[in-house]
Amino acid sequence: MEQVEFIRMKDGTSEEYHFLEHLESEFNKGLADRILNALQGLATTLSGYKINRLEHSLQTAARAEADGADEEMIVGALIHDIGDDLAPYNHSQYAASIIRPYVRGEVAWVLHHHGLFQNFYYAHYFGGDRNERDRYRDHPCFQLCADFCERWDQASFDPAFPTPDLEHFAPMVRKIFSRKPFDPEVIGAEYPLG
Repeated sequence: MEQVEFIRMKDGTSEEYHFLEHLESEFNKGLADRILNALQGLATTLSGYKINRLEHSLQTAARAEADGADEEMIVGALIHDIGDDLAPYNHSQYAASIIRPYVRGEVAWVLHHHGLFQNFYYAHYFGGDRNERDRYRDHPCFQLCADFCERWDQASFDPAFPTPDLEHFAPMVRKIFSRKPFDPEVIGAEYPLG
């Protein structure tokens, strides 16, 4: 079989769906490479800063690594802004949805909320509430997200910071995104992302 016969999903057969599932499984083996390519694409996005978005992502991950973060959090730091091109107004949720099946719940929560937490540094200049993040003050991941932003994200716009290239992080990306999705032994406690 080279392709299914159905034109409506409700008409598909067991054989066709098993065929498609096999193709999807094979395609998904290339996820890490597609993520690395998407990260590389950040080199040509969003101007005005002293460094490009790829360099910012690499710096954020490098700072996480230097602080002794584990591979899940380092990869989370690396991809935290991967949605800037396609989801500029919800890039945080975009990044969280990509990594969520492969990491523990707190990493996904931090990525999901980092945009809101970053508002602390500039929302007041636009008449916004820089303390809007305080609605999550009692959440178990609040401080982790605040630290992610303070120590790594907001500090990573420095052209003089010694920053490794993307290949440095590629083995971690491949390791994380080759895991079995939603493995309960990996994701552990899930936190509602809303």
